[in-house]
Amino acid sequence: MELFQDFLTLPFLQRALIAGIVIGLMCGYYGVFIVQRGLSFLGDGLAHAAFGGVALGLLLGWTPLWVALPFTVLVSLGITYLREKTELQGDTAIGIFFAVSVALGVLFLGLKKDYTADAFSYLFGSILSVGVTDLIVIGVLLLITILLVPRTWKQLAYSTFDPELAASDGVNVRGLNYFLSVVLAVTVVVSVKVIGIVMVASFLVIPAAAARLRSRTLYQMTLWSAGLAALASIIGLLASYLINVPSGSTIILAQALFFVLAAVLPRQSRT
Repeated sequence: MELFQDFLTLPFLQRALIAGIVIGLMCGYYGVFIVQRGLSFLGDGLAHAAFGGVALGLLLGWTPLWVALPFTVLVSLGITYLREKTELQGDTAIGIFFAVSVALGVLFLGLKKDYTADAFSYLFGSILSVGVTDLIVIGVLLLITILLVPRTWKQLAYSTFDPELAASDGVNVRGLNYFLSVVLAVTVVVSVKVIGIVMVASFLVIPAAAARLRSRTLYQMTLWSAGLAALASIIGLLASYLINVPSGSTIILAQALFFVLAAVLPRQSRT
């Protein structure tokens, strides 16, 4: 019982808990559109694009995230442009930018002669070292996301299920695709600082995939996805604290446990 009291009263754990819940809510929400559109590789691709931007920031001696933000947004827009203007499949376009971004990141780090541990801290992140400034940044992004939901939810849902029919009904499908690219890139970059490049893709894909298995509608899937992602952060952090292991691994394993349960438990019949 004393361990649980410490878990809830220690300031660094309180900040980690808030960060995990907020990032879980945002990634769970946007992850629904990634999974439903068959773009599960996109989260991984954007996270590694952020790595290229972070490496460029380190090479230039600038704040890495301020360089990674426009870098990742440009990569995300480039992926969308290739999907829109060519016959390439989404995973092919993502794979091209993924490989080029990682190559650029390695090149930039190689050009920086001094060893830097910062690159590796961005690779794996550290949710336990989240500061007040980090909480303010992700809080602002959550507020923007909440304000955008009422204005974009129906159009995004419509264009996700049937883009051709949505376009014929006057929905700006192409504009929505570019909008989704930008907000996803911003969410990934902000999340990378807290949970690391390696973990961002799991937040975007696993909760949404688990929710997909248990939901009848996109609305249900969105609620399940955001809820599972936030709950996995709580359970993962608690397990990390109790058994003294890295929190990133326990959070991902908690998400994986939800996915396994969603896959093996009896499914509701669809109407």
